[in-house]
Amino acid sequence: MDKEYRKGLIYACVCYLIWGLFPIYWIPLLQQPIGADQLLAQRIVWATVLAVLAVLLWRKGRELRTACARPQTLAAFAACALILGFNWLLYLYAITRHQVLQASLGYFISPLISVLLGRLFLGETLKCSQQLAIVCAAVGVVWLATLGGQMPWLALGLAVSFGCYGLIRKLSPLPALTGFALESLMLFPFALLYLLWQHQQGGLVFAQLPALPLALVVGSGAVTMGPLLLFAAGARRIRLSTLGMVQYIAPTLQFIVGLTLFDEVFDLHRFAGYVWVWVGVGLFIWGSRPQRAVRSGAAA
Repeated sequence: MDKEYRKGLIYACVCYLIWGLFPIYWIPLLQQPIGADQLLAQRIVWATVLAVLAVLLWRKGRELRTACARPQTLAAFAACALILGFNWLLYLYAITRHQVLQASLGYFISPLISVLLGRLFLGETLKCSQQLAIVCAAVGVVWLATLGGQMPWLALGLAVSFGCYGLIRKLSPLPALTGFALESLMLFPFALLYLLWQHQQGGLVFAQLPALPLALVVGSGAVTMGPLLLFAAGARRIRLSTLGMVQYIAPTLQFIVGLTLFDEVFDLHRFAGYVWVWVGVGLFIWGSRPQRAVRSGAAA
């Protein structure tokens, strides 16, 4: 394992560790009178502030201006921004409603959704193992909706939105920092206007928060941007198949956090539904092994 590959693996693992433990970050805020809507708006505002500072620090202003001058790029990233904002809102709603297990289910399913979108929109071929993986995940979702007694809308929304975001980002490539800054800047006016409207209505609770929750709200920009930059740095250095396996660190940790710290109900019917999804995940990972072997042999 060369030095750059090792660094990339570390970056990717740290990124997914942060994403996996992210629900813990919001626990001190669950006892405060702040909803997912205001958390989302605050997260966008502080992430934008940090992204702009990073663009200035790393002198990416020209790159950002060039992107803004291209109508096609602006249209693509406007769609990215809307989808990303929707994904963040669903995630924060899941946390504040103690639905962390559904969030973890969404991110278990997300790679399978990405494979399906690649087949539908990019003409990518699906291996037999990938087709079986998608079928198993679909069976798991249907099981949860029928015998589990609840359609996992949050999980499906998170999986589909993140898959669509990845698809558009793939078709409209920009460096990680520049792309994130552009997305944040597009969401910023709406977030700021919403917070101002809440202030006029007397519903803004930011100034009334105790010191720790206040610091966590301000810091939400850093914990949003940091993992994305680590992800970009890791993805450039390691194989896509390796990244595909490492990404399951996040939903696995979220699942453990939901069971232990959020005391969520996980009965036998739900367990059976999750097993179908996990079987699909296992098939998805197993299906990437031959490709890695071929690449390793070619490199040798």
